[in-house]
Amino acid sequence: MTSLKDVATIAGVSPSTVSRVINGTMYVTDETRRRVEEAIATVNYRPNLLAQSLRLKATRNIGLLVPEIAHPSFNLVIKYIEESAFKRGLNLLIFNTHNNHGREANAMDLLLRQRINGIIFSRISDENHVINMSRSSDIPMVVIDRSLHDEKIPNVILDNYLAGVMAAEHLLACGCKKMATITGSFKIGLARERFQGFRDTLEKHGLQLDRDLVYEGEFNFENGVAGVTHFLETGYSFDGLWGQNDMIAAGAIGTLVRHGIKVPEDVSVMGMDDVQFARMYCPSISTIAQPYKEMCEKAVECIDKLTKDEEVEQFQVLYPPKLVVRESTAEKS
Repeated sequence: MTSLKDVATIAGVSPSTVSRVINGTMYVTDETRRRVEEAIATVNYRPNLLAQSLRLKATRNIGLLVPEIAHPSFNLVIKYIEESAFKRGLNLLIFNTHNNHGREANAMDLLLRQRINGIIFSRISDENHVINMSRSSDIPMVVIDRSLHDEKIPNVILDNYLAGVMAAEHLLACGCKKMATITGSFKIGLARERFQGFRDTLEKHGLQLDRDLVYEGEFNFENGVAGVTHFLETGYSFDGLWGQNDMIAAGAIGTLVRHGIKVPEDVSVMGMDDVQFARMYCPSISTIAQPYKEMCEKAVECIDKLTKDEEVEQFQVLYPPKLVVRESTAEKS
């Protein structure tokens, strides 16, 4: 049986340092943490938390990891997964990883070391520390929302390429001729897929997406503000803009209006996700909706089956997006 000393030898650190990484009791450098986590994944080491009286007593527990609990999209993920888990008699433990790779790895490790039945998670990015941990574990797992192309575990995701296609087609139908887009981080696969669908569709219709009108950042309001500010300061004109989520779109709309640019008369703006405030914003935001309820119910169904050693019919469940037209887009007069 693998011991803590074995992990320490592989990582080239002391056993006490391994303990610090596992328990988070003292600071260690990112490089040291990385070596220890890789060593843990290599030997599939699982400390005995029963001896520490930390093991959970219930037997129908599942964990949920989300990158940012305050984000409107993950609000919906938590809401619908909790509702579906409750109906199935599953207890839900929620971990907010704060878009931090170290916290994400710690949360995953904590769940793996406890008597957890299964884990549903949405990873921070493609470049994280939980990939080997998830692949080396015998605990059932399901990925929701952010999947890798070579995902080795069941995943429930949106057709993000199609979302980009639909956004471009709607702006084209509005008569937009010069497009801009503000994206999430390209370290996240879905951001790349959305961008690819958007760009390919414009090219299909004979329009080139100017690289100077592509602004990459985070999936937040501030990125919408920063993107539009950058476009305006550099003098790039556009009459159609797609923010890769509704928060980006809201930031973009507010910034355009503050600069005297009318939405949608001068610039049509689209969002993505269809979170609650998209219909409450002024102007209300045209968007590409995700079927969060259906996706979350499917993720819980999958993890429930896996915890019962039942087969999952589809390794990847791909959901189509839906266009929702509101006030922030309109046909050019």
